[in-house]
Amino acid sequence: MVKELHVSDNYRKDPEAVSRLTPEQYRVTQKSATEPPFRNEFWDNKEPGIYVDVVSGEPLFASTDKYDSRSGWPSFTVPIEKANVVEKKDRSLFMTRTEVRSAHGDSHLGHVFDDGPAEAGGLRYCINSAALRFIPLDDLEREGYGEYRKLFDQTRSAS
Repeated sequence: MVKELHVSDNYRKDPEAVSRLTPEQYRVTQKSATEPPFRNEFWDNKEPGIYVDVVSGEPLFASTDKYDSRSGWPSFTVPIEKANVVEKKDRSLFMTRTEVRSAHGDSHLGHVFDDGPAEAGGLRYCINSAALRFIPLDDLEREGYGEYRKLFDQTRSAS
């Protein structure tokens, strides 16, 4: 009998990964904190590649959908895999916002707003760098994310 592989079998909240988080990564992903704008690792990263959950490794966003929102945090128009991102109402800070969490790792990622580029759907996924691990394009296969190379091949052929 062959066991069918499901995404949830590959990506999960890994206690070992949680134990290796920096204090800032732990505060953001496990305690739903927000890192400072403009003083985080990926806010101005322009390298091609994908961003995965620092805890579970599930693919979240691609550099092809990243843009400069001038907010000081990495901003994306759409997730790579919609099923890997969960949206929840957040009523903290005396307002209602939409929190974004990783589906399988249950990491707090940031928030999604409706002030993104209209031509790309109008959404702005404003994400904490501390919740992300960046996989450069040249490392996708080696890191086990080779299937996402097609996102960049499409970009190149459209140019």
